[in-house]
Amino acid sequence: MRAVFAEAISPEAPLTGLTVGDRPEPQAPDGWAVVRVTASALNHHDIWSLRGVGLTQEQLPMILGCDAVARAADGQRVLIHSVIADSKDPRGFSLLSEKYQGAMADFVTVPRENLVPLPADVSDVDAAALPTAWLTAYRALTTKGRIAEGESVLVQGAGGGVATAAVVLATAMGKRVYATSRDAAKREKISALGATAVEPGARLPERVDVVIETVGEATFDHSLKCCARGARIVVSGGTSGRTAALLLPRVFMMELEILGSSMGTIDELKELIELVRTGRAKPVVDQVFAFEEARQAFEKLNSGNVFGKLVLRHES
Repeated sequence: MRAVFAEAISPEAPLTGLTVGDRPEPQAPDGWAVVRVTASALNHHDIWSLRGVGLTQEQLPMILGCDAVARAADGQRVLIHSVIADSKDPRGFSLLSEKYQGAMADFVTVPRENLVPLPADVSDVDAAALPTAWLTAYRALTTKGRIAEGESVLVQGAGGGVATAAVVLATAMGKRVYATSRDAAKREKISALGATAVEPGARLPERVDVVIETVGEATFDHSLKCCARGARIVVSGGTSGRTAALLLPRVFMMELEILGSSMGTIDELKELIELVRTGRAKPVVDQVFAFEEARQAFEKLNSGNVFGKLVLRHES
Protein backbone atom coordinates (compact mmCIF):
# COMPACT_ATOMS: atom_id res chain seq x y z
CA MET A 1 0.00 0.00 0.00
CA ARG A 2 1.05 3.64 -0.41
CA ALA A 3 2.38 5.30 2.73
CA VAL A 4 4.25 8.35 4.03
CA PHE A 5 6.80 7.18 6.54
CA ALA A 6 9.96 7.98 8.50
CA GLU A 7 12.77 5.81 7.19
CA ALA A 8 15.57 7.62 9.02
CA ILE A 9 15.93 10.15 11.83
CA SER A 10 17.69 13.47 11.28
CA PRO A 11 17.42 16.08 14.06
CA GLU A 12 18.87 18.87 11.90
CA ALA A 13 17.35 18.00 8.51
CA PRO A 14 14.15 16.09 9.28
CA LEU A 15 12.85 15.80 5.72
CA THR A 16 15.86 13.74 4.64
CA GLY A 17 14.30 10.80 6.47
CA LEU A 18 10.87 11.21 4.85
CA THR A 19 9.79 8.60 2.29
CA VAL A 20 6.65 8.31 0.16
CA GLY A 21 6.56 4.69 -0.92
CA ASP A 22 5.16 1.23 -0.28
CA ARG A 23 4.55 -0.51 3.03
CA PRO A 24 2.77 -3.79 3.85
CA GLU A 25 -0.96 -3.60 4.52
CA PRO A 26 -1.74 -3.82 8.26
CA GLN A 27 -3.34 -6.73 10.07
CA ALA A 28 -5.83 -6.01 12.86
CA PRO A 29 -5.39 -7.68 16.27
CA ASP A 30 -8.44 -8.59 18.33
CA GLY A 31 -10.56 -5.53 19.10
CA TRP A 32 -8.97 -3.47 16.34
CA ALA A 33 -10.15 -2.67 12.80
CA VAL A 34 -8.45 -1.99 9.48
CA VAL A 35 -9.99 1.03 7.73
CA ARG A 36 -9.34 2.66 4.35
CA VAL A 37 -8.05 6.22 4.75
CA THR A 38 -9.64 8.87 2.53
CA ALA A 39 -7.97 12.01 3.93
CA SER A 40 -5.26 12.79 6.46
CA ALA A 41 -3.71 15.96 7.89
CA LEU A 42 -0.19 17.03 8.80
CA ASN A 43 0.93 18.17 12.24
CA HIS A 44 4.20 19.45 13.65
CA HIS A 45 4.18 16.18 15.57
CA ASP A 46 5.17 14.56 12.25
CA ILE A 47 8.19 16.86 11.89
CA TRP A 48 9.24 16.13 15.47
CA SER A 49 8.98 12.40 14.76
CA LEU A 50 11.34 12.83 11.81
CA ARG A 51 13.72 14.64 14.19
CA GLY A 52 13.62 11.66 16.54
CA VAL A 53 11.49 13.18 19.30
CA GLY A 54 9.45 10.31 20.73
CA LEU A 55 10.66 7.97 18.00
CA THR A 56 13.80 5.80 17.97
CA GLN A 57 15.81 4.27 15.16
CA GLU A 58 14.65 0.82 16.28
CA GLN A 59 11.00 1.75 15.60
CA LEU A 60 11.63 2.62 11.95
CA PRO A 61 10.16 2.55 9.42
CA MET A 62 7.19 4.32 11.04
CA ILE A 63 4.19 5.52 9.05
CA LEU A 64 3.46 9.11 10.02
CA GLY A 65 0.15 10.84 10.68
CA CYS A 66 -2.26 11.19 13.60
CA ASP A 67 -5.26 12.71 11.81
CA ALA A 68 -7.43 10.77 9.38
CA VAL A 69 -10.87 10.25 7.94
CA ALA A 70 -11.57 6.72 6.75
CA ARG A 71 -14.19 4.25 5.59
CA ALA A 72 -14.87 1.23 7.74
CA ALA A 73 -15.49 -2.23 6.29
CA ASP A 74 -19.25 -1.54 6.23
CA GLY A 75 -18.71 1.67 4.24
CA GLN A 76 -19.38 4.05 7.12
CA ARG A 77 -17.37 7.28 7.17
CA VAL A 78 -15.40 7.56 10.41
CA LEU A 79 -13.01 9.97 12.06
CA ILE A 80 -10.08 8.37 13.86
CA HIS A 81 -9.40 9.35 17.45
CA SER A 82 -5.63 8.88 17.46
CA VAL A 83 -5.19 8.67 21.26
CA ILE A 84 -4.46 5.01 22.05
CA ALA A 85 -4.60 3.89 25.69
CA ASP A 86 -1.13 2.77 26.81
CA SER A 87 -0.48 1.90 30.47
CA LYS A 88 3.28 1.73 29.85
CA ASP A 89 3.48 5.35 28.70
CA PRO A 90 3.70 7.91 31.55
CA ARG A 91 0.98 9.93 29.81
CA GLY A 92 -1.32 6.90 29.90
CA PHE A 93 -1.62 7.00 26.11
CA SER A 94 0.34 7.10 22.91
CA LEU A 95 -0.59 8.57 19.55
CA LEU A 96 -0.73 6.90 16.19
CA SER A 97 2.75 7.12 14.61
CA GLU A 98 4.49 6.79 17.99
CA LYS A 99 4.09 3.17 19.09
CA TYR A 100 1.59 2.13 16.42
CA GLN A 101 1.82 2.82 12.69
CA GLY A 102 0.23 6.12 11.66
CA ALA A 103 -2.57 7.14 9.34
CA MET A 104 -0.80 8.54 6.25
CA ALA A 105 -1.36 5.38 4.26
CA ASP A 106 -4.03 3.64 2.25
CA PHE A 107 -4.99 1.64 5.34
CA VAL A 108 -4.52 2.01 9.09
CA THR A 109 -5.48 -0.21 12.01
CA VAL A 110 -6.92 1.26 15.22
CA PRO A 111 -9.00 0.10 18.19
CA ARG A 112 -12.66 -0.15 17.18
CA GLU A 113 -13.69 2.24 19.96
CA ASN A 114 -11.47 4.91 18.36
CA LEU A 115 -13.68 5.11 15.26
CA VAL A 116 -16.12 8.03 15.51
CA PRO A 117 -19.01 8.08 12.98
CA LEU A 118 -19.00 11.21 10.85
CA PRO A 119 -22.17 13.13 9.94
CA ALA A 120 -22.75 13.38 6.20
CA ASP A 121 -22.58 17.18 6.30
CA VAL A 122 -19.01 17.32 7.67
CA SER A 123 -16.54 17.05 4.78
CA ASP A 124 -13.48 14.80 4.74
CA VAL A 125 -11.19 17.84 4.55
CA ASP A 126 -12.78 19.61 7.52
CA ALA A 127 -12.93 16.43 9.59
CA ALA A 128 -9.29 15.53 8.90
CA ALA A 129 -8.22 18.79 10.52
CA LEU A 130 -9.83 17.97 13.87
CA PRO A 131 -8.23 15.06 15.80
CA THR A 132 -4.93 16.66 16.88
CA ALA A 133 -4.63 20.46 16.64
CA TRP A 134 -8.32 21.27 16.86
CA LEU A 135 -9.00 18.75 19.61
CA THR A 136 -6.01 20.07 21.57
CA ALA A 137 -7.34 23.63 21.24
CA TYR A 138 -10.87 22.59 22.21
CA ARG A 139 -9.74 20.81 25.38
CA ALA A 140 -7.37 23.67 26.26
CA LEU A 141 -10.22 26.18 26.06
CA THR A 142 -12.98 24.17 27.70
CA THR A 143 -11.87 21.41 30.06
CA LYS A 144 -8.60 23.06 31.09
CA GLY A 145 -9.18 26.77 30.48
CA ARG A 146 -12.81 26.74 31.72
CA ILE A 147 -13.62 29.35 29.13
CA ALA A 148 -17.26 29.48 30.25
CA GLU A 149 -16.10 31.27 33.41
CA GLY A 150 -14.47 34.11 31.47
CA GLU A 151 -15.19 36.51 28.63
CA SER A 152 -11.74 37.19 27.19
CA VAL A 153 -9.00 35.05 25.68
CA LEU A 154 -5.44 35.66 24.48
CA VAL A 155 -3.99 33.25 21.93
CA GLN A 156 -0.25 33.46 21.47
CA GLY A 157 1.31 32.74 18.08
CA ALA A 158 -1.83 32.42 15.96
CA GLY A 159 -1.14 30.95 12.53
CA GLY A 160 -0.10 27.54 13.78
CA GLY A 161 -2.63 24.72 13.90
CA VAL A 162 -3.53 24.77 17.60
CA ALA A 163 -3.46 28.54 17.96
CA THR A 164 -5.57 29.19 14.86
CA ALA A 165 -8.08 26.60 16.02
CA ALA A 166 -8.23 28.31 19.42
CA VAL A 167 -9.03 31.64 17.75
CA VAL A 168 -11.89 30.15 15.73
CA LEU A 169 -13.32 28.14 18.63
CA ALA A 170 -13.12 30.93 21.22
CA THR A 171 -14.78 33.32 18.77
CA ALA A 172 -17.50 30.73 18.09
CA MET A 173 -18.09 30.55 21.84
CA GLY A 174 -18.78 34.28 21.92
CA LYS A 175 -15.63 35.40 23.71
CA ARG A 176 -13.51 38.47 23.12
CA VAL A 177 -10.38 37.10 21.50
CA TYR A 178 -6.95 38.66 21.16
CA ALA A 179 -4.24 36.89 19.14
CA THR A 180 -0.59 37.63 18.49
CA SER A 181 1.54 37.02 15.42
CA ARG A 182 4.86 38.42 14.23
CA ASP A 183 3.62 38.25 10.63
CA ALA A 184 1.53 41.18 9.38
CA ALA A 185 -0.18 39.01 6.73
CA LYS A 186 -1.16 36.46 9.37
CA ARG A 187 -2.51 39.25 11.59
CA GLU A 188 -4.83 40.23 8.73
CA LYS A 189 -6.06 36.65 8.46
CA ILE A 190 -6.54 36.46 12.23
CA SER A 191 -8.65 39.63 12.15
CA ALA A 192 -10.79 38.08 9.41
CA LEU A 193 -11.53 35.20 11.81
CA GLY A 194 -13.04 37.63 14.33
CA ALA A 195 -10.14 38.21 16.72
CA THR A 196 -8.25 41.39 17.58
CA ALA A 197 -4.80 40.77 16.11
CA VAL A 198 -1.78 42.37 17.79
CA GLU A 199 1.98 42.17 17.58
CA PRO A 200 3.77 39.96 20.14
CA GLY A 201 4.22 41.79 23.44
CA ALA A 202 1.60 44.45 22.66
CA ARG A 203 -0.44 45.91 25.50
CA LEU A 204 -4.03 44.67 25.44
CA PRO A 205 -7.05 46.87 26.25
CA GLU A 206 -7.99 44.51 29.10
CA ARG A 207 -6.60 41.68 31.20
CA VAL A 208 -7.79 38.30 29.96
CA ASP A 209 -9.31 35.27 31.70
CA VAL A 210 -7.67 32.55 29.59
CA VAL A 211 -4.37 32.42 27.70
CA ILE A 212 -3.65 29.72 25.13
CA GLU A 213 0.13 29.40 25.11
CA THR A 214 1.77 27.39 22.33
CA VAL A 215 4.91 29.51 21.85
CA GLY A 216 6.56 29.31 25.27
CA GLU A 217 9.79 31.08 26.06
CA ALA A 218 9.33 34.03 23.69
CA THR A 219 5.82 34.92 24.87
CA PHE A 220 5.39 33.56 28.39
CA ASP A 221 6.24 36.80 30.21
CA HIS A 222 3.69 38.63 28.06
CA SER A 223 1.12 35.93 28.86
CA LEU A 224 1.66 36.49 32.59
CA LYS A 225 1.34 40.28 32.27
CA CYS A 226 -1.92 39.99 30.33
CA CYS A 227 -3.70 37.87 32.95
CA ALA A 228 -6.60 39.01 35.10
CA ARG A 229 -6.76 37.77 38.67
CA GLY A 230 -7.47 34.04 38.72
CA ALA A 231 -6.75 33.60 35.01
CA ARG A 232 -5.71 30.29 33.48
CA ILE A 233 -2.63 29.98 31.25
CA VAL A 234 -3.01 26.74 29.30
CA VAL A 235 0.23 25.45 27.81
CA SER A 236 -0.16 23.26 24.73
CA GLY A 237 3.20 23.77 23.05
CA GLY A 238 6.54 25.49 23.15
CA THR A 239 7.64 26.33 19.63
CA SER A 240 10.17 28.96 20.77
CA GLY A 241 11.86 26.84 23.43
CA ARG A 242 11.35 24.20 26.07
CA THR A 243 11.86 26.49 29.07
CA ALA A 244 10.34 29.77 30.23
CA ALA A 245 11.18 32.11 33.12
CA LEU A 246 8.38 32.81 35.61
CA LEU A 247 7.94 35.90 37.73
CA LEU A 248 6.62 33.97 40.72
CA PRO A 249 5.15 36.95 42.67
CA ARG A 250 2.86 37.64 39.71
CA VAL A 251 1.72 34.01 39.73
CA PHE A 252 0.78 33.89 43.40
CA MET A 253 -0.36 37.48 43.91
CA MET A 254 -2.69 37.27 40.90
CA GLU A 255 -3.68 33.70 41.85
CA LEU A 256 -2.94 32.42 38.36
CA GLU A 257 -3.23 28.82 37.20
CA ILE A 258 -0.67 27.37 34.79
CA LEU A 259 -2.08 24.21 33.21
CA GLY A 260 -0.75 21.70 30.72
CA SER A 261 -3.04 20.31 28.04
CA SER A 262 -2.50 17.78 25.29
CA MET A 263 -4.96 16.20 22.85
CA GLY A 264 -8.41 15.32 24.23
CA THR A 265 -10.93 12.58 24.91
CA ILE A 266 -13.19 10.89 22.40
CA ASP A 267 -16.21 12.64 23.98
CA GLU A 268 -14.51 16.01 23.48
CA LEU A 269 -13.85 15.03 19.85
CA LYS A 270 -17.55 14.27 19.39
CA GLU A 271 -18.43 17.69 20.85
CA LEU A 272 -16.00 19.30 18.43
CA ILE A 273 -17.51 17.47 15.47
CA GLU A 274 -20.93 18.78 16.53
CA LEU A 275 -19.61 22.37 16.57
CA VAL A 276 -18.46 21.89 12.98
CA ARG A 277 -21.65 20.08 11.91
CA THR A 278 -23.86 22.91 13.17
CA GLY A 279 -21.76 25.53 11.42
CA ARG A 280 -20.62 27.27 14.60
CA ALA A 281 -16.97 26.61 13.74
CA LYS A 282 -15.20 25.78 10.49
CA PRO A 283 -11.63 24.45 10.37
CA VAL A 284 -9.09 26.71 8.72
CA VAL A 285 -7.38 24.77 5.94
CA ASP A 286 -4.35 26.35 4.31
CA GLN A 287 -4.00 23.91 1.39
CA VAL A 288 -5.15 20.50 0.21
CA PHE A 289 -2.59 18.23 -1.50
CA ALA A 290 -2.97 15.01 -3.45
CA PHE A 291 -1.44 12.05 -1.64
CA GLU A 292 1.37 11.93 -4.20
CA GLU A 293 2.27 15.51 -3.22
CA ALA A 294 2.98 14.57 0.41
CA ARG A 295 6.61 15.70 0.24
CA GLN A 296 5.58 19.17 -0.95
CA ALA A 297 3.10 19.33 1.92
CA PHE A 298 5.84 18.45 4.42
CA GLU A 299 8.16 21.03 2.88
CA LYS A 300 5.52 23.69 3.34
CA LEU A 301 4.86 22.66 6.94
CA ASN A 302 8.58 22.66 7.73
CA SER A 303 8.97 26.14 6.20
CA GLY A 304 6.57 27.65 8.73
CA ASN A 305 4.69 29.46 5.96
CA VAL A 306 1.34 27.97 6.93
CA PHE A 307 -1.92 29.39 8.23
CA GLY A 308 -4.19 26.60 9.37
CA LYS A 309 -4.06 22.93 8.38
CA LEU A 310 -2.46 21.04 5.51
CA VAL A 311 -4.55 18.09 4.30
CA LEU A 312 -3.77 15.12 2.04
CA ARG A 313 -6.49 13.63 -0.16
CA HIS A 314 -5.95 9.88 -0.44
CA GLU A 315 -8.60 9.46 -3.11
CA SER A 316 -8.88 11.43 -6.35
